[in-house]
Amino acid sequence: MRYHVIHIQTQFEDDWEYDVFDQHMGEFGVDTIQAEGEPIKGFRSDYYIKTERWEENWQKIEAFIQRKRGARLLGVEACPDENWNAAWEAEHPVQELPLGIKIVPHCAFGAGHHETTSMMIEGLIEAFGRQHSAFGQVLDHGTGTGVLAIFAKRLGAEHVVAVDIDEKSVENARENAELNHVDIDVQHASIFDFKFMVYDLILANIHRNILMDHMARYADSLTDGGQLWLSGFYESDCEPLIACAAQYGLHPLAKHANGEWRMIQLGK
Repeated sequence: MRYHVIHIQTQFEDDWEYDVFDQHMGEFGVDTIQAEGEPIKGFRSDYYIKTERWEENWQKIEAFIQRKRGARLLGVEACPDENWNAAWEAEHPVQELPLGIKIVPHCAFGAGHHETTSMMIEGLIEAFGRQHSAFGQVLDHGTGTGVLAIFAKRLGAEHVVAVDIDEKSVENARENAELNHVDIDVQHASIFDFKFMVYDLILANIHRNILMDHMARYADSLTDGGQLWLSGFYESDCEPLIACAAQYGLHPLAKHANGEWRMIQLGK
């Protein structure tokens, strides 16, 4: 498999801008990021993307970087799919999580320790602890490593569907499910183009814009009394997300904070 690497210099005023920038790059298909530097002086980062995704999106990527104040494109080059991936995995060994769950993050977001992921995990443990069969049918949209889907299944969900747009993430999620001896249905899908079902719980730890774009389908895919848990955004994003959800009959149940990151639980 062929890859390109995009070299970018970034220097933003606020730390959170780096996370948002990386999330936007992820929407274009970036697999992983290697960065050197610090927030005050800025970062020189290498963004790895499959060659076919680069060829499809290079104009959009370059236009995005050009519009983003504090970001500068240094160059782009083709690279072999070998040493960089092995080096990344060597620096990110198996992650040990609660309930004995182990995650190997093969360049996919969501090893379990990021604030957004940990809030979701804590919510699942609490919900299933109150009622073992709290959510029978669960969807993890944008599964990454599969960590949230694996937790839901381990905690007692009857059927779990895990979906991601990235083929490498799908492969990684399947490997992690096998590693943890859980049976989850991992699917490769661009949006909601997989077999339609209704769910008791939908988990979506993605960028705000993607969440809002999918809000109508989230609502349609929930059972009456079902819940939608959203994370991957900041306090300033909460009000627009809640307003968007209200248009489709979803009301806020709770909001959680971990540092600058937020998680919202919504009910139908």
